[in-house]
Amino acid sequence: MVSRAGGILLLLLCVLSLASAKVFFEEKFEDGWENRWVKSDWKKDENMAGEWNHTSGKWTGDANDKGIQTYPDYRFFAISAQFPEFSNKDKTLVFQFSVKHEQKLDCGGGYMKLLSGDVDQKKFGGETPYSIMFGPDICGYSTKKVHAILTRDGKNHLIKKDVPCETDQLTHVYTFIIRPDSTYSILIDNEEKKTGSLYSDWDLLPPKTIKDPDAKKPEDWDDVEYIPDPEDTKPEGYDDIPKEIPDADAKKPDDWDDEEDGEWTAPTIPNPEYKGPWKQKKIKNPNYKGKWKAPMIDNPDFKDDPELYVFPNLKYVAIELWQVKSGTLFDNVLVCDDPEYAKKLAEETWGKHKDAEKAAFDEAEKKKEAEDDAEKSDIDDSDDEKEAADDHEDVDDASNTDDEDDASKHDEL
Repeated sequence: MVSRAGGILLLLLCVLSLASAKVFFEEKFEDGWENRWVKSDWKKDENMAGEWNHTSGKWTGDANDKGIQTYPDYRFFAISAQFPEFSNKDKTLVFQFSVKHEQKLDCGGGYMKLLSGDVDQKKFGGETPYSIMFGPDICGYSTKKVHAILTRDGKNHLIKKDVPCETDQLTHVYTFIIRPDSTYSILIDNEEKKTGSLYSDWDLLPPKTIKDPDAKKPEDWDDVEYIPDPEDTKPEGYDDIPKEIPDADAKKPDDWDDEEDGEWTAPTIPNPEYKGPWKQKKIKNPNYKGKWKAPMIDNPDFKDDPELYVFPNLKYVAIELWQVKSGTLFDNVLVCDDPEYAKKLAEETWGKHKDAEKAAFDEAEKKKEAEDDAEKSDIDDSDDEKEAADDHEDVDDASNTDDEDDASKHDEL
């Protein structure tokens, strides 16, 4: 049991830790957010540049907690914000934000980027180099994952592990942590989903070891696992067993005429004694040495980099997307050096409002379902009325025809 004094000390340590956290960028999209963000002119000349709506969305746990949302459909979206340039050398790097796909996204991204160096923010777009790209990406049934792309020497490297993302229409928090020991963690809603090493989970460096290119399989290496059983021989007369035999139960039809129909022969049926082509049994090869593999040697091209985790001049946070169906809402963007601070921010925002947001979403779904049912009922009623009207017209037409027939008969008389 922790004593009262111990508990107070632990609390003080937590407070001190949060107080010492270095926040490089934090955006809750409160009043004045447009002064901090620059909307790019990318795709503007083609009338394909999307806009950003400052809103809390259709359903929310707090109407005053607003973010920026993509609109309209079929647009490219590009926006960025600058912060004082920094390096994460000897620091933990934390990149965090929340995403809500209100449009029930079927194909599109919800990721963000960290950019380095000097960037013309008005020209920022899909071709602008970035240092880190992170966040969810959804497209059809096959792509539902979290991107974690790191750039090194001008090349973008995708994470080699599969990290599933959330696919519902609620807010979720995505956190990417890179530590000075070159380990990382990816969290969703403050729960760790993947962790590991930058060395093993990205191809940022050449491999430490490679197959010896000069190695050759020895001539006496036996890699045949199974061989024919020399004691298994084909039974005598096996090849003489016919595949089909005459049906012993078949009888010549009574109306069969040999002169006209030819000589009658009984139809054939599969021979139960026929076992197919003979195959010699196989046994384990006593000389089998396994599949030969070239021995591994140190890769002469490998050179360790103790600063593998370092991004020396991070300067911008940005969003760059193409969306067929718009409606993705971003909020609570954070770049800092303390995972505990990020966790606390997530709990104070997403964690505080997630239950109320879910309730609001459920209510919106019920209302939509009721409206859809009412609309369907109106359509059905309209169809019934049209059908009744058609039936009435058919009756009138039949009556008019009868009247015409009676008149015609009268004229004839």
